[in-house]
Amino acid sequence: MHGQPLAYYAAISALAGILIPVLAALSGSLGRTLDNPWAAAAIVATGTFATVLAVTLAAGGAQISWPLLKQVTPLQLAAGCVMAFYLLSAAWLAPRFGVGNFVMFVLAGQLISSALIDHFGLFGAPQRPVDAMRLTGIAVMAIGVVIAQSAASNTRPIG
Repeated sequence: MHGQPLAYYAAISALAGILIPVLAALSGSLGRTLDNPWAAAAIVATGTFATVLAVTLAAGGAQISWPLLKQVTPLQLAAGCVMAFYLLSAAWLAPRFGVGNFVMFVLAGQLISSALIDHFGLFGAPQRPVDAMRLTGIAVMAIGVVIAQSAASNTRPIG
């Protein structure tokens, strides 16, 4: 794990997970304010680009050589399209479907796709076969998400 303790990676991963619903809620809110979810997604993507560029420059990562860039595949570049799809989906669906519902289905998709990516070592990821224990864990997580979202759907506002 490149010298960092597991807790460090877990904390950053948890923070990223915490921020996914925040991103969906803020993107949806921006889309409602502008009455245009597509413009909202474009504004969020612009902020994303500016932030990543600033961090890259601050970390000295702008020193990428042309020979390395020539090794980049179209499939790797598709990651930008995947991020755009998520942003557009969040900005459009969160105000219509609810942030909780949106994130619940995002999480279900993440559970399935991450298990497949790990199991088959797709996209250069380390291959980690999915066994019965991991399938059980994924099922428990999925059931937990459904229960939590069902409980939230049945809650009446106070007042």
